[in-house]
Amino acid sequence: MNISIPKIIQGGMGIGVSNWRLAKAVSKLGELGVVSGTALDQVLVRRLQDGDLAGDMRRALASFLFPKMAQRVLDAFFVEGGKESDSPYKIFNVMSLKNSKWFDEVCIVANYVEIFLAREGHSNPVGINYLEKIQLPHMPSIYGALLAGVGVVIVGAGIPLEFSNVIECLVNHEQSEYTINVHGALPETDCKKYFNPADYIEEGVSVPELNRPRFLPIISADSLATMLLRKSEGTVDGFVVETSIAGGHNAPPRGKMTLSESGEPIYGTRDVCNLEKLRKIGKPFWLAGGFGSPEGLKKALDKGASGIQVGTDFALCMESGMTTELRHKLVQLALDDKAKVFTDPQVSPAGFPFKVAQIEGSVSDKVLDSKRKKICDMGYLRTAYQRDDGKIGWRCPAEPDAAFIAKGGNPDNIAGRTCVCNSLLATIGLGQTLRDGSKSVPVVTLGDDFPKVTHLCKDGSLDYTAEDVIKYIRG
Repeated sequence: MNISIPKIIQGGMGIGVSNWRLAKAVSKLGELGVVSGTALDQVLVRRLQDGDLAGDMRRALASFLFPKMAQRVLDAFFVEGGKESDSPYKIFNVMSLKNSKWFDEVCIVANYVEIFLAREGHSNPVGINYLEKIQLPHMPSIYGALLAGVGVVIVGAGIPLEFSNVIECLVNHEQSEYTINVHGALPETDCKKYFNPADYIEEGVSVPELNRPRFLPIISADSLATMLLRKSEGTVDGFVVETSIAGGHNAPPRGKMTLSESGEPIYGTRDVCNLEKLRKIGKPFWLAGGFGSPEGLKKALDKGASGIQVGTDFALCMESGMTTELRHKLVQLALDDKAKVFTDPQVSPAGFPFKVAQIEGSVSDKVLDSKRKKICDMGYLRTAYQRDDGKIGWRCPAEPDAAFIAKGGNPDNIAGRTCVCNSLLATIGLGQTLRDGSKSVPVVTLGDDFPKVTHLCKDGSLDYTAEDVIKYIRG
């Protein structure tokens, strides 16, 4: 199937901010709706523990190709009527390099569910966005999305050299492998994670012929595009070019990072993608970061782009997965001319600068966040390292300080870190209740063009739709 990618790509934001409802709304209107593929396993199991009151998760599970696998997930996590609001969510398995079949099954099912729901009721393509930094779930997640008919795979937060080859293998239901980054790994260290679809295909089930999705890595420099085309074993179909004003994780400045008086990374001319060189490569590209307007779209097209990727406006629309309370607070800040975004060089354990919207009651409230007990109970942003005994260990600067240092972590990497995994889930109303009874503090990431969201607020309304965003950009 030859998939044509529209001019407007909706960004794959946060954990569950770009949910199936948002992606479905955008794709139905003829642009590319994209779901966030980050931590979809946690999103599914927490929705089930909340009772799946609308029945969407169970409807998608009922359509899954492997019914026994779907039933195992349902039996393990579904709570009729939903758990008590003040009781904690059941902790799902922390990821591991080997012997992770149960975790892989939940990833397969969760990615299938999200894409199935986003594609339901229309025939336009739907995309999914992954973070290369979160490597362990890649293969089962991609396989689940492929089973649901995903049309485009977008990958950022790293250099996804092996992604295209994994897609090629899994489209054909063949075994794939992925190299996990292990700090201090020795030449003999086995850093590979393997995934074989045959281990998950149920007896008596005929697997369908799968369509290969388009693969679009997210880049910040033309040199990265050249590297990906030269070193990737599979096909790279194009690129999303993100500038430093885009929301979420940003590429760090090239060279030594220097900070402004306000404590934000300073970007220079070396950090600007050379679009003339990118055009010569001959692959289509979409520009992201500050292009979400009729003028921005025209500017991108004039520069030779195939279109734009838009995040912030969609993050604050009614179909977004963000809680209504947070969404309304943020839109009101924009209307009051108080919208601010801070590029925090420390908050994310990933080590990348991270855009944080400044809002009371969130991670940006440093007094509130300083009272949060440090915890790493999901492990998405952990770093693998070679232990003295030859085994592979895992550490995260957002875990308790003593534990991180005992594992050989650099004490200089501790200051300012927070568990953005728990915080991003809190942003969509799936925050964890901790042992002391406190709740996870949300974090909201938006682009620097956050203040301009007011152009969508008719008569000062706090609500607007994905259709409003698209109509505005189309002019």
